[in-house]
Amino acid sequence: EDTFCYMRSQLLILVWAYHCGITLGVLRTIGGVRRGTEGISGLYGVDVLLRRSKRGWAWNQFYLMEEYTGDSLQYVGKLHSDQDPGDGSVRYVLIGDGAGDIFTIDPRSGDIHAVKRLDREERASYTLRARAVSNKTGRSLEDWTNFTIKIHDINDNEPKFTKAVYTASVPEMSDVGTSVLAVTANDADDLSYGNSARVVYSILEGQPYFSVEPHTGIIRTALSNMNRENREHYQVVIQAKDMAGQMGGLSGTTTVSITLSDVNDNPPRFPQAGMYQFNVPETAAPGSTVGVVHATDADIGKNAEMDYKIISMEGQDVFNISTNKATQEGVITLIKPLDYESKKTYTIRIQVENRYLDPRFLVMVPFHDTAMVKIIVEDVNEPPAFQRLAYVMEVSENAPVGTIIGSVRAVDPDNNRSPVRYSIDRHTDMDRVFNVHPGNGSVFIQKQLDREEQAWHNISVKAEEFRDRVPVYVRVLDVNDNPPSFAAVYETFVCENAKPGQMIQTISATDPDNPIGGHRFSFRLAPEASIKANFTVRDNNNTTAMVLTLRNGYSRLQRSSYLVPVVISDNGSPILSSTNTLTVRVCSCDRDGNMKLCSTDALALTAGLSTGALVAILLCVIILLMIVVLFTALRRQRKKEPLIISKEDVRDNVVSYNDEGGGEEDTQAFDIGTLRNPEAVEETKQRRDIIPETMYPPLRRPHPVKARDNADVRDFISQRLQDNDGDPTAPPYDSLATYAYEGNGSVAESLSSLESLTSDAEQDYNYLSEWGPRFKKLADMYGGDESDKDS
Repeated sequence: EDTFCYMRSQLLILVWAYHCGITLGVLRTIGGVRRGTEGISGLYGVDVLLRRSKRGWAWNQFYLMEEYTGDSLQYVGKLHSDQDPGDGSVRYVLIGDGAGDIFTIDPRSGDIHAVKRLDREERASYTLRARAVSNKTGRSLEDWTNFTIKIHDINDNEPKFTKAVYTASVPEMSDVGTSVLAVTANDADDLSYGNSARVVYSILEGQPYFSVEPHTGIIRTALSNMNRENREHYQVVIQAKDMAGQMGGLSGTTTVSITLSDVNDNPPRFPQAGMYQFNVPETAAPGSTVGVVHATDADIGKNAEMDYKIISMEGQDVFNISTNKATQEGVITLIKPLDYESKKTYTIRIQVENRYLDPRFLVMVPFHDTAMVKIIVEDVNEPPAFQRLAYVMEVSENAPVGTIIGSVRAVDPDNNRSPVRYSIDRHTDMDRVFNVHPGNGSVFIQKQLDREEQAWHNISVKAEEFRDRVPVYVRVLDVNDNPPSFAAVYETFVCENAKPGQMIQTISATDPDNPIGGHRFSFRLAPEASIKANFTVRDNNNTTAMVLTLRNGYSRLQRSSYLVPVVISDNGSPILSSTNTLTVRVCSCDRDGNMKLCSTDALALTAGLSTGALVAILLCVIILLMIVVLFTALRRQRKKEPLIISKEDVRDNVVSYNDEGGGEEDTQAFDIGTLRNPEAVEETKQRRDIIPETMYPPLRRPHPVKARDNADVRDFISQRLQDNDGDPTAPPYDSLATYAYEGNGSVAESLSSLESLTSDAEQDYNYLSEWGPRFKKLADMYGGDESDKDS
């Protein structure tokens, strides 16, 4: 039946195509104004003649089947003019898209053929132009006319999906028909012609869980109650087929990966049959962890988040349970301390439930679970506990040694009630002022106390079993054991023109004691000073008093100061008093009572010059004197002038000393340049730096050449000689200043042995051995024989 339907549809297409002039188009000219009969060659050789009132050299398009596979050229159509007699005198010309390389025309008959295989998907139509030309005259018989060749589509392209793989998700437990995803496939064939591009979708894999709509490609769920906890991932294969899904159509496939997303359809459950047990020592600190419980939930993500809570009355004030967000565990912690002796076990009931609930599943099962937790308190050997956190004891500072000032008490909280031994922590009582009875905890003093030295003693008493300790604060009570005294050092003065009853000073007192009601001091003049008293004391009854004058005028020339004894008494028990002396200076004052001048000490004090200031002034004076002395001593020292005053005077200078030299090797004793002038020293003149023991004949020397007389030189030497003789700063020893003036071409030769023209062999140094031990070294060096030198 499918084959018959297919053949029938193809036959109808061909009949329609022939009626429309697909396979062949012929243009004839009948003549006159009315011309043109268009003939169509039928499938079975039957000609159909059509009458037209207008000329037939005009058309719009030809049709050509794509993907032609025949052996001969594919025939497109025929161009013919009614002016063509059929004898070859008319030539047909074709230009435009593909003319010559794709489409060819027979110029004599006007037949058009396609020389290449065409593909509609590459190009759907071609536009060309044609005309008829007379071969005899070359005149155009028909004008240029445009026409179109359209490529007829065949089903040669399969549908293609927009994606090779699709990914989608759908909530688990969704209803049947829930939309998952829409897939799309495109066909490159002509949608406007036939069913070549009409696509139909179907599912190849994924049944019975999913289905697809054939015309829209929408994938829907086909099975209810799909549970993610049973299966989470599905692979669905979708097919798209053209020709409306008929046999012979082309198809394409794609894969859709579908994941079931989680919903909260599973309640949390405790795995341990609802019973847990934990042990905790009674010494556990508040906030410490007692134990951890864990409930399981098949869901994931936020659907598996849980909250724990204690639902029983017992233990709610002792324990707390919270959720660890990272592990979803219930952490049981301690709120307050435990006591094994008071309660040994706790049984609490806990509940777990999901934090985020889905109302659709609440009617199915309860979304919470409960469990029992038994907490056992372990006994720990606890240290003794004092009955108080701190003790405050009081004792008078005059209490005798051994007085008990109080007692402490500690009890062992364990069931065995072990005895407690007490002791003082000596780090808190380094001076060992206190002690405690080891058996009953009585605290007593073992050294005398002094409140003024230390008013509070903070000590610690230990219970020896586990070294528990309690602070004990001992306050030393005051007794009146210190008399009052002046509160300050008073510097009091009285004017010489003072009147009787004039106040010159207000005094107050201080007392290191600390009576309960506060200090109250009384002041009075000492009895021994009441006779012929110059001053008196008036008590103000407010711990202060005034010192008043009793005379009319005082003279600092007769008496520069007065000593006023004042008796100060306190209100303690017993009453203590002391006599304090007030020094009053006599000063001269102006009419307003302002001090002008007192005794020497008072003047120094008034000027504001303290002892330190005086010492600083004295040091400054001493430093100035030392600077002046040093400057004077430096000025007295005079700088010695050198022998050669002018730096431009570069003449040789020889200074002779009456000291033994080191021979010719000693070049530091004198300037050897003086030996360079043979005329400076006479032949018979002896050396001035030594005293020879005997006189020796002069050395054999070449005959000196006398220097030429020169008046300038003589005047220069005379002037220098006078200057040296009249110089008061000349050294107190002999000095020889030799000045050489040789000039150019001087015939004088040097007398130095270093530059002598004669050799060592021409001179006789044997006389040196006769000069004594001082010249022994020179005699050994120069006085030996030739054999000695050679050796």
